Amino acid sequence: MLNHPTGGGLAEYAVAKDNLIVLRPPEVSAAEGESLPVAGLAALQAVTESAGVKLDGTGRHVNLLITAASGGVGQYAVQQAKLGNTHVTATCGAHNLDLVKSLGADEVLDYKTPDGVALNCPSGSKSDVVIHCAMDIPWSTFEPNLSTNGKVIDMTPGPRAFLVYALEKLTFSKKQLVPMLMIPKKENLSG
Repeated sequence: MLNHPTGGGLAEYAVAKDNLIVLRPPEVSAAEGESLPVAGLAALQAVTESAGVKLDGTGRHVNLLITAASGGVGQYAVQQAKLGNTHVTATCGAHNLDLVKSLGADEVLDYKTPDGVALNCPSGSKSDVVIHCAMDIPWSTFEPNLSTNGKVIDMTPGPRAFLVYALEKLTFSKKQLVPMLMIPKKENLSG
């Protein structure tokens, strides 16, 4: 797996450090082996490290909201989160509602409906953690839907996310926005 500092993702040949590669299983095609780690690892790190979900189900109960749940990272995040002690609410387009439900989401919102735009969970529960895989949703939309110590893990952070993160830290807010940058780890690649 190539990361940002070493680059080489568009090269015909690239040298990768041995701590960032594993042998591809024969049942996984080269195309799948090239793409699966990016979305899968990003979701794994968001769910387990940032959200604190234990995949064996032994952790504390978490109300988790996943935006853009029908995308690459979102699909993995829904499935991984359901291995833990979580209630998953997910957003996606109307044509993907059944898909996301089949992945394990407890509640699914069409992001174009008023409740979907406002991120209102149908059950009325507040989110302990949001794994935010979409773009252009302002902090003001998340804040009223978060539990007292809720946090938003921004999977596509831009400059605004880092600014909100800094402001929330400076004001000692219990609610936080956490920019997520996936860090390749060999132990996450072998399974």
